[in-house]
Amino acid sequence: MRTPLVTVILPAKDAGATVGTTLETLTRQFDDPSALKLVAIDDGSRDDTGALMAHYAGRLPHAEVVRNAEPRGLATARNQGLALVEGEAFCFVDGDDWMQPQRLAVLVSRLKELRCDFLRTDHVTVSGGRRALVRAPHPWREQVSAPREAILPADEPTLVDYPFAWAGILHRSLIDRGLAAFPDGLFTAEDRPWIWRLHLHAESFAVVDAPALLYRRGVATSLTQTRDARQLDFAPALTEVVRLVAEDREAERFLPKAVWTTLALSAHHLVRARSMTPDVRFRMRSRIVDLLRALPPAEVAAVVARLDGPRRRVLARPLRRAGHAA
Repeated sequence: MRTPLVTVILPAKDAGATVGTTLETLTRQFDDPSALKLVAIDDGSRDDTGALMAHYAGRLPHAEVVRNAEPRGLATARNQGLALVEGEAFCFVDGDDWMQPQRLAVLVSRLKELRCDFLRTDHVTVSGGRRALVRAPHPWREQVSAPREAILPADEPTLVDYPFAWAGILHRSLIDRGLAAFPDGLFTAEDRPWIWRLHLHAESFAVVDAPALLYRRGVATSLTQTRDARQLDFAPALTEVVRLVAEDREAERFLPKAVWTTLALSAHHLVRARSMTPDVRFRMRSRIVDLLRALPPAEVAAVVARLDGPRRRVLARPLRRAGHAA
């Protein structure tokens, strides 16, 4: 039996209503099913997610199912998958998304042809019966570039603002170089430091066209829909982003972008906190103050001056508590 060309890392928790579709589409990625290895991580599910993973693992020549007795979080589950990668490429998919046929065959071929560390793609959002194309925010297609050149400008969307781990494919050398892992224990925002590390330290990438990955929006069990304590993980995730940038040889160049991202996401989470329980809301506000307190004052002042009015108003009190002039 041939060595797989790509390993697909699929972590899921309580995704029984959707993960069957995800798994079925993996059987349609290559004419030869042995070209793909499935690593499925059942992260403490209480439904039939694990049983569905086991069923499809039996249909694929290369497959492993990892079962966590208790949920360990998306970051840790993905890291468990990274330890089991075979072949020259790997990618991620979540348990409520799916791929068009031959997506991975195209991406494996393009990764080899372009000789990149990683490739990024657009994706399609699915909300009920509506579909919309979301383009990766990068103006050049099919062109190999240095990832750090895709970080700026500071106050416009760039590829570090498009952190979705599933929107592309990566060469396994990134694992060997320590660039593929996620911060252990994070349930949300784990992809923020992950995408920054890739863009700061990998050597080459490209944005390419490929059959779509379809991303379900509004799924009740999705972490993006939760209003509980797992949302607090955004603060340590952004703290790690700022640390990575501050230690970079071009820190002065990239800190404005890291600070802009931190303030913009802090404003977003302060608004979301209004619908959280009083305890989580208090903890969210406290963590945001601690996060803002660690930011360089000069960069904060420069970014605040360029923020729109609504975000400035939302951030005014936390900035004052953190010792910054709002």
